[in-house]
Amino acid sequence: MEEVTPQEGLRLVQQGALLLDVRESNEFEEVHAEGAQLMPLSSFQQTYDELDKDRDIVVICRSGARSAQAAQFLLQQGYNAVNLQGGTMAWEQAGLPVERKDA
Repeated sequence: MEEVTPQEGLRLVQQGALLLDVRESNEFEEVHAEGAQLMPLSSFQQTYDELDKDRDIVVICRSGARSAQAAQFLLQQGYNAVNLQGGTMAWEQAGLPVERKDA
């Protein structure tokens, strides 16, 4: 499975890829990468088929572990998915846009 840096992930999103956040909703509400769509890993196997198979997917979580599981699963189902290294923490540390609950 391919992993991308936050900067590479942002470039893919700017080119039309979906940024898919697989954390739980309370984590997502606190802070998430701008434009990310939430699909919690806890219900992922019941909802992943709502995703467009023709669209590239960049999967993100907090640190990269859960998103790696989800990206691997998506690859096995025939989707084109990559994992974002370091997750939301790395995205934010790189100075990329985030949305915060307290903003």
